[in-house]
Amino acid sequence: MQVKSLLLAGGALLAATSGALASGFQVGLTGAKNVGMGNTGTGLYLDQASQFFNPGAFAFAPIGAQVGGNIAIPRISFRSGGADLGQQQLANKVVLPFSGFVGFGPKEGKWRLGAGIYTPFGSELHYQSGWAGRYALTDINLRSVFVQGTAAYAITPQLGVGVGVVVLALGDIDLQRDVPVQGQSNTQPLHAQLTGKADHKVGYNLGILFKPSDKLSVGVSYRSALDAHVANGDVTLTNVPASAAGAFSAKNFDVTLPLPDVYSFGIGVRPSEKLLLAFDANLVGWSRYQSLNFTYSGGVLGGAASSSSKRQYQDALAFHLGGQYKVTDKFALRAGTFYDFSCVRDGFVTPETPDADRIGVTAGFTYAITDRFGIDGSFLFEDFMQRSQSQDDLISNGTTDRVAGTYKTTIAVPGVQLYVKF
Repeated sequence: MQVKSLLLAGGALLAATSGALASGFQVGLTGAKNVGMGNTGTGLYLDQASQFFNPGAFAFAPIGAQVGGNIAIPRISFRSGGADLGQQQLANKVVLPFSGFVGFGPKEGKWRLGAGIYTPFGSELHYQSGWAGRYALTDINLRSVFVQGTAAYAITPQLGVGVGVVVLALGDIDLQRDVPVQGQSNTQPLHAQLTGKADHKVGYNLGILFKPSDKLSVGVSYRSALDAHVANGDVTLTNVPASAAGAFSAKNFDVTLPLPDVYSFGIGVRPSEKLLLAFDANLVGWSRYQSLNFTYSGGVLGGAASSSSKRQYQDALAFHLGGQYKVTDKFALRAGTFYDFSCVRDGFVTPETPDADRIGVTAGFTYAITDRFGIDGSFLFEDFMQRSQSQDDLISNGTTDRVAGTYKTTIAVPGVQLYVKF
């Protein structure tokens, strides 16, 4: 029992990195204008963030620069499926995703060159001390920074194409959990902490935007998959009983986390000069994430130097709808909604990714301070459907390395962005 618990500890801990990344772990907070419109952006061009949503749309975007940030405020509660311990809350911490883009090119020309920096994955969760799932996860802190270079070209006034090179520039993880091993002289159980930095990885995105008229635009885009690899990460153990010290010889770990590719389709409609409507649909290729496999530099309890934990994610769809109304030449309002289907199957929910189908609403505004400078504001609220799994579900699926019970999550995210037009 103890052997299995520790081996899967590694699996659960690293899975938390996936929890930091998407439905599943994508963080859809790139570009305040896009967030305000329900995270739409594939079938239209609002500003420099089109480099992220659809490089083909970037061919028609105005040139300029923008930088913004968000404050993600999660609230996650859990009720155990075993002994009635009551409802348990997280010691919630805010997360600060950010993004910035710059675009160059002739104002009336056919080409655009751009660069961007953004945080598509990131998470910080701290479960309360002694919570029911402490042997699966107690803390996770993951940070990632991606950079992108983009080139776009308008083949005709109606058709634009573009491609971006995407680099995982910085990945940093800190995952912790308790282990059900405790010495007679210790008041706390053995505690495991895994820390490491991800290797630099290169991916790409590409897209096409077609404008059959001034009132309609249609776009498609693709973002490639990428494997986040942590090599030679550090294993730190505390409260190790002297009698068990020889069984915990691993000092380092190695793991690869598969990140999904994303297919997107979008439509932009302009019924009038003041009104803009948009629809996006995404297919996220989560099915490539079937298991999480660790290798260790030495033996863990029982002498094994590897572990594997089931994930069996499935591909997931998301739909977005948004609108913008230009109240005056200086002031515009936005609103939107979206629905994401969970990629996590029933009986496979983990504490680091308490995923569920979710519905969201968004709002935003733009105020042009001058002809060149302005400010964008956004607000997003996500409500996850209540998600439960029983001990029988876990036994049936072979996923007893996680905890039975019911999760409920909401997230509120205000954001602000400054922009300048060249």
